[in-house]
Amino acid sequence: MPRDDSKSLKDKKTEKPSIKRRLWAMIFNLGLISVIFVSGYVGFVYMRMPSLDSILHEKRLPTIVFLDDAGNEIRSSNRIMGTPVSVDTLPPYVWQAIVAIEDKRFFEHGPIDMRATLRAVFLNLFSGRFAAGGSTITQQTAKNIFLSRDKKISRKVQELILAQWLENRFSKNQILDLYMNRVSLVGGLRGLDAVAKQMFGVPATKLTIAQSAQIAAMLKAPTYYSPLKNPDRNIARAKIILAEMVRQNYISLDVARRAAAELKQAPGVRDTNIYRYWTDYVADELESVIGNLDSDVYVHTTLNRGLQERIAAILPRHTGEYQGAVLAMSRDGAVRAMSGGADYQTSQFNRTLAARQPGSAFKPVVYLMALENGLTPESYVNDSQFSVGDYNPKNYNEHYYGDIPLSVAFAKSVNSVPVKLTKIYGIDSVLDMAGRLGVGTKLKREYSTVLGGSEMTLMDLTNMYAVIWNDGASVHPYSITKITKPDGTVLYERNPSEPIQILQPNTVSSMQELLADVVNSGGTGHRAADPGVLGGKTGTSNDNRDAWFIGATTDYVIGVWVGNDDFSPMDAKVTGGTLPAEIFHDIVK
Repeated sequence: MPRDDSKSLKDKKTEKPSIKRRLWAMIFNLGLISVIFVSGYVGFVYMRMPSLDSILHEKRLPTIVFLDDAGNEIRSSNRIMGTPVSVDTLPPYVWQAIVAIEDKRFFEHGPIDMRATLRAVFLNLFSGRFAAGGSTITQQTAKNIFLSRDKKISRKVQELILAQWLENRFSKNQILDLYMNRVSLVGGLRGLDAVAKQMFGVPATKLTIAQSAQIAAMLKAPTYYSPLKNPDRNIARAKIILAEMVRQNYISLDVARRAAAELKQAPGVRDTNIYRYWTDYVADELESVIGNLDSDVYVHTTLNRGLQERIAAILPRHTGEYQGAVLAMSRDGAVRAMSGGADYQTSQFNRTLAARQPGSAFKPVVYLMALENGLTPESYVNDSQFSVGDYNPKNYNEHYYGDIPLSVAFAKSVNSVPVKLTKIYGIDSVLDMAGRLGVGTKLKREYSTVLGGSEMTLMDLTNMYAVIWNDGASVHPYSITKITKPDGTVLYERNPSEPIQILQPNTVSSMQELLADVVNSGGTGHRAADPGVLGGKTGTSNDNRDAWFIGATTDYVIGVWVGNDDFSPMDAKVTGGTLPAEIFHDIVK
């Protein structure tokens, strides 16, 4: 039977469209599945994003700004962001430097600059490495708001979603404002204002064109282009930025040349670590005064900046292998300087608040008791070996003077006399006097306390001596005079109570006379002598573990401690009359 070729051809013709339809159907289905998958993934990523409004209004710890006794800022804590800035409040060249180098078409494109993105893709492909990026300022703002550096697809999708949201909700100027206030550059600081203050010591509103270019240079890689750590790289990139500003008609060539001549290593701000022992202490006091903070505050303190800086410079020069601490206060108890160690960066432990054995620095308590009981600086006492039960204290170098005036016994810091006086008038009389002076709560009821065997802090001792130079009136250390909100609202203001007269005038006068003899020739504290020094007392604990000097000038009572944190003995030559007295002398001279 003959083959029907026409039918065969007809069947073939009908097969081809069927295959095409199936192919197109397959492509359509794959595309649909892809769209559904991508849409589902984007939706999943979107659902996992935090509230966009909450991102813009991030919560942070309240900022505490510490002011000195003259009302000048010395340091702040929790201040990672500076004062908010905007395109309207800044000199135009500040934001122009950023736009010129980061996104020159920022005001022309949408959330994504396709031209810059394609250019970056081709450049990276041809170079075989990541040589360029195409992120817009809007995308970078999204990244900064998220504060995440994760290199994940989901992270990039979130960035694009937020970039689109930002462009729909805000104007270009508002997005630029967000960027300038959130950009992270150095040391955890965010925003142009915080960085300007850190780098150049001025607010962002006072930046010069050169400084603006140097900050804009950091945006690409903050540490690599830091004007503090890598000034040459920073200056080279800043010149490129100035050239771009000229090319984009933001500034003239002459202005750019003058700005280029001003480029230099950023000076940075002064080292605020020298105030850290103080501000840590005040922060604790702040909590006890007003409790938990719910707003930014300005804390007006009693710190004298000049004295603090002087102490911070002198202390490390003297302590060497040992540790040291210095505390200075006015006679009324206002703490004027505090250095809790030789170097805060090495150790944050505040030694002005550490309990140590005061040695002979405790003896004024015993002598005050004796003076109240009728003795005078001219009264004779006997210095000879003496024991109470098993307690048998010895003089330094085991040298005894026999019958000597009370003033000589005190100036030479003999040990037998205060023990004998305690035996006569009773240990309870000594503890009572210590309690009146504000240092008796933790003392042991034993004879070793008389020679400084019970531990006390430098704050305790300095406060005790302040009572003597405050004409016998009570003294309570304080560090805060006022706390206000940024708008001036007063949250706390110190209202001192009337001091209580603890010591009688004749007792105080005699004690001050004894302390003056210590810094005279022949006294243990003669190395502290200076025309402005009123008197003082040395102290050295057993095995030279602690060495102290507490002295006074017309303006201050200053306590000094030297020792080792692990309580190990120092060299036998280190006593209260050597290193501590010398430190005191250099501070007050």
